[in-house]
This record gives sequence, structure tokens and C-alpha cells, in this order.
Amino acid sequence: MKTHVMELKAGDRLREDTFNGAGLHILPKGTVIQTEEIALLIRQSIDYVDIDPRDGGSEEAYSSNVPDSLGFSQELRRNFDKTIQAFQAIFLEALTTGKFNQSMVDEHLLPTLEALDDRKNITTLLYMLSNDDVNIYNHSLQVGLLSYYIATWLGYSREECHEISKAGYLHDIGKSRVRQSIKNKTELQDEELEEMRRHTHYGYEIIRESIKDNKTIALAALQHHEYEDGSGYPMGIGRTEIHPYSQIVAVANAYVEMTTSPRRQPHDSLITVLRKVYELGFGKLNERAVQALTQNLLPNFIGKRVQLSNGENATIVYNNPTDIFKPLVKVDDFFRDLAREREIEIVEIFFE
Repeated sequence: MKTHVMELKAGDRLREDTFNGAGLHILPKGTVIQTEEIALLIRQSIDYVDIDPRDGGSEEAYSSNVPDSLGFSQELRRNFDKTIQAFQAIFLEALTTGKFNQSMVDEHLLPTLEALDDRKNITTLLYMLSNDDVNIYNHSLQVGLLSYYIATWLGYSREECHEISKAGYLHDIGKSRVRQSIKNKTELQDEELEEMRRHTHYGYEIIRESIKDNKTIALAALQHHEYEDGSGYPMGIGRTEIHPYSQIVAVANAYVEMTTSPRRQPHDSLITVLRKVYELGFGKLNERAVQALTQNLLPNFIGKRVQLSNGENATIVYNNPTDIFKPLVKVDDFFRDLAREREIEIVEIFFE
């Protein structure tokens, strides 16, 4: 099917040989499309290519997979999809030119944030964040949205929340300069790991070139892998040197990374992820941002159905104040206090 290059997705396969306007052969039939191929097509001023029909295996925007029962309006779904597509365009522009048009960020991200402003119960957002097979475009939107919520909970002004969300949205833009072969790998050799870690520097440079009047957004790209105890990268700086925006984005990024997983691989339940992020708040991640995340998410789990590690289905009825990650649950007509029965874990939360 004939497809515009900006609508190509990772995994698409060329149906025919592709030539540029001068008749030069650019890509052969059967090429599996990745970021580098899209960038090459853009550089060659090729607007459309023929690809094989998609069988559903290519990565789609996750918002279209969220059930109607979760209360996502069609307008909000469209906002998610458009914002993801916009980041793909921003990512490819950064890859081909070394910078991007910042107006595209505001044009697509801000309407999504405004649509979320009146959504106080974010369990539906959590469901969205925990979807499998998330690519870098989806991931970037997720980190941007969660950064926005954390900033809101911490009492930042509306304008500051928008800036922090933008920082989260753009935090991984530097990966546009990292080789696709490295980004696709789950285990990296030392030299490959070094190249991957350079995405923080690349991101800083790209954002500074694109948004010249706002250094803080660029700092989030540079610092979102730094730890307060100095054990992070790329500079190994400590708590007092990490910008507050970067601290928030780091928490959001850690949470989103833990709630998503490679294709067909299981990931932890949301409560388990929250506990892991909570533990990182003691020396690694900013404690205030971590506390804001956990204190605002845990109450939303009350009333949710869960599956326990012993195979039982239960409902969360109360969060134990002495152990917030071991709630009281109801199984049929009796209760289990997971703070006492510590061998039992919540393995899945159902969002219906």
C-alpha cells in the first residue's frame, strides 16, 4: 500500500524497490523499515513508498488499544495518537537536521495536557502506561504525561507543569543519533553501552539548538539518568547539581521503563513497580517526586480487582498505613492482610 514516509512504522516492509527523483536506487524491495531508513527517505526527498499490508504486528499507537470501558474519549484518543505521530516527526527531523521545530511540540502536546486536566482519577492513565511493546515515541509521550502529573502534585504552576511535561516528552530525543542496531538490542557490549549513554549529551545538544531560550528542558535530557548519590550518568553529579525538572523526569522515566517490557516478556504489577520506585527514593531518585508519585497513585488502586500470587482473585479494600505496598484485600467472603501474609504478592491489577 502507498504510504507517506512520515506515516511509516518500525517493521514495515517495502513492497517495491525505491528510487529517488534522479532515478537512483535507494532501498531494495523487502527492506524492513527502521528509523534510519525513514531518515534516508526524507533526505532523498521521497514522499511516498509502497509497503506490504500491515498484519497488526507493527507497533501501533497504544491509545487505540485502550478499551472504551476505561472512559477514554475519542478526542483524547486522537490527541494521544497525534502527539505520538508528532514526536516521530520531531525525532526524524532531529535525526536528519540536528534540530526540530519547537512549535510542533507545543501544537500537539499542550492540547493533550489540557484534555487531561480534569481527569483526577488516573488509573486509566496507568493502564495506558503499562501496555506492552512500547516504542520510543509512545515512551516519550508517557514520560511527558507522567512528568506533568508529578509536577502538578508537587504544586508547580501551570506554566511550569507544561515546561516539565515538555522536558519529559523530549528527554530521549538524543536517541535519534544512536544507531538503530544498538537501540534494538536488549544486552549491550561495553562500547555499545557507551554509545547508548551518549544519548543524554546528544539530547542536550539537539534541544539547545532547537529551543535556544530555555536551557532547563535541555538539562532534563542531559540529567535524567543522574542519581542523587552520584552513581548515575553521564556526569555522575549529585543531588544539589541536578535540576528539579530533571529530578521529576527521572522519576517518571524510571516508572514508565518498569511498567513496560520487551515484546512477549512479562513485567511487574503496578504496585510492585511503585515499590521499586519508592525504594529508589532513598538515595537515587528525588524523594519528594517519588513521594508525590506513590501517594497519589496508591489510593486509586482501592476497589480494583487483582490477581494474587497464590492464584486467587481479590479486591483491594484498604491501604495499610504501616506497609503501603501490602494492602488489605477481599477474597470472596473473607479478607487477607498482605502485610501479615507477606509471601503473597499482587501479580496483576485489572483496569475495567
